[in-house]
Formats: sequence, structure tokens, C-alpha cells
Amino acid sequence: MAAELGWFSALCSDDYEYLGFPEDHLRSSYSHCKAITQRADTLGFQNILLPSSYQIGQDTLAFAAAMSEQTEQIQLLSAIRCGEMHPPMLARAISTLDHMLEGRLALNIISSDLPGCRMASEDRYHRSTEVIQILQQAWTQPCIDFKGDFFNFQLDTQPVKTYQQNGGPLLYFGGYSSSARDLCARFCDVYLLWPDTQVGLKASMEDVAHRAAAQGRSIDFGLRIHVIVRETEQKAREAAIKLVSKLENSTGHKIKARAQDHLSKGVMQQNDLREKADKEGYAEAHLWTGIGRARSGCGAAIVGNPDQVINTLKNYMSMGFRSFILSGYPHLEACELFAKYVLPAIPTTRLAVEQKRVPQITPETPLTHAKRI
Repeated sequence: MAAELGWFSALCSDDYEYLGFPEDHLRSSYSHCKAITQRADTLGFQNILLPSSYQIGQDTLAFAAAMSEQTEQIQLLSAIRCGEMHPPMLARAISTLDHMLEGRLALNIISSDLPGCRMASEDRYHRSTEVIQILQQAWTQPCIDFKGDFFNFQLDTQPVKTYQQNGGPLLYFGGYSSSARDLCARFCDVYLLWPDTQVGLKASMEDVAHRAAAQGRSIDFGLRIHVIVRETEQKAREAAIKLVSKLENSTGHKIKARAQDHLSKGVMQQNDLREKADKEGYAEAHLWTGIGRARSGCGAAIVGNPDQVINTLKNYMSMGFRSFILSGYPHLEACELFAKYVLPAIPTTRLAVEQKRVPQITPETPLTHAKRI
């Protein structure tokens, strides 16, 4: 039993010592986010999420390109918002980056509204479905031959062949609506959930697994969750209280409302989890929901001493979770603490390697050593 342990680079103005108080030294600058990514790489995390947002946010593919030359082994999980780029040009950008990283690229598919635009949910997921189908044709077929409601073209795929084989970069996806789960079950490789009770997590996993099986597919599961680990449980709980000790509810609402997805079904589920928690904010033992007071997405953390955090993660692994995207505040400090207390105790793997996406030798592609035509 092993899992892919990933961290989080705060590209979207999401780093604090006190939640809701934006200290200048924790801004989402290139230098700060680079430091988080490089430290996670050095410490041995297998993966790092580069999240996408318009306000405030760096471009994930541009950031990943810079990190390709400044990291050694970590996989860059770059979020892409479907519809922002013409799909063949998106495929080419991904191929270029995948070659730069020599297969250390994965994609977090986002199907939310584009900044400044509003589209019906069904239409958004339909557009995302077309984008994914085009990408997959680009990486696996001799030509793109696509006719849909949003896109219609035929193109040679030589310019967009990826370094990774057998389907190209892994696609990670998170979403809670029926349309989102159908999309993930049909096309994606890893379904990312946000925190929930174990009963809730199990129900979601069974639902998506059933949808994937109906398509003749199987799927891996990942969990995006925060972590607060300290030498003792008391110190971990005190750190959680300190994190929100200066947070006013009005400030939290403003921070949450900045996100494009703040009214999504997934965010509503996080709000509901927090409302049902006990008076200290715990929905289950060691699952604290206070972070959701000022965060639109993942809103809960594992809180405890090293053994408690390790046992909680291993329990999630026994449920079927094979990938974790972790974070904590401040992100750099929390990265160090997790690596010190928890990382050595968890058997690790790389899903892209297990699924034989990353070739053992340099593949023959137009950007490596394939014959020029």
C-alpha cells in the first residue's frame, strides 16, 4: 500500500501566518512560490499542485516552464482551465512543457467559468469534454479529427506529441456535480476529492467508481487536504486556533467570494461540513474545518501529532486513496514540518510511472530524435 504524496504552491494568494491577514512576505510572488516548489522537490514530495485563479494568480504553465529547469524529481501538477486556450495550441504548450520536464507533468482539469464570463454548468462541462477529447486525440492519434458543438477541425498531430506515452500526462479532476463526475469517469485518471467525513468520502468514491466501470474504465482517487502537524496533539490544536485567531467573518467571506468557483456544489459541501462540525470545528477526530472560513476550495485540515496524522493518512489509503495534495500555513514552514514528522513513514509511489506514462528511455517524438519531415 503506497501513495503519491504531493504539496501545494500558493500561486493564488493563498499563503498566511494568520488566515485572512495578507503578510507581504507571503505574497504569491514568483520567488516565494518558487521557494515552496523547490523545497518540496528537495524534501522528496512526488507531486506539487500549481493552482489556477485569475485573482490573484500566476499562469500555471508559464510557472511550470520556469520550474522545469529548477527542480529535479517532483511532478508539476499544472491546473488548466478548459476553454482559455485554443485546444490544439494548448496541446502544443503541454507537449513543449512535458518535453522540458521529461515526463514530470500532470494536468489538473478545471471546468469552471472563465474570468469575466458566465456559462451554464452543462455547457461548461460539454466544452471541457470536447477539450479533453481533442487533447487525447492529439497525444494518441496521427491526426486530430474532431467535430463538436464548440470545436471543429482536422489537424496533423506531429507538433503536439508529448514526451509521456500511452495516453500522455495524467489528468486529475475534481468536481461534485453529476456532470463533473461523469466527465471524470469517462476521461480522467485521478478523481480528486475535498475533505469530508469517511462516510461521505466513501460514498463519493463508490459513485465515481461505478460511473467509471459503466464506461469500461477504472480510476484512481486523490484527496486534497490541509495538514497541521506538531510534536503533540495539544500543540497542533493550538496551531489551528492561532491560524484563525485574527480572522473576522466578513474578511473570510470576501476572500471566499474572490474565487470563480465560490458558489459551486463542492464549495457548498465544504460549507456544510463546517456547519455540522462540533463547537471547535472538528467534523471527525483530527478533521478540523476552520480553514473553510476563509477559503473557497478545500476547507479542512488533518490536525494532530505525527502518529495521528500518519494513521489518518494510512486510513485514507486503506479506503483507496492513492494520491494526496497536501498543504499548510505558512506553506513553506508546513512543508518542512510534514517532511520531518510524516513523509518518511508513508510508502510512496508515482501514479504516472505505475501507469507507464513516463518512458524509461527517451521516446521517439518530433521534439526528441524522431526523423524530421
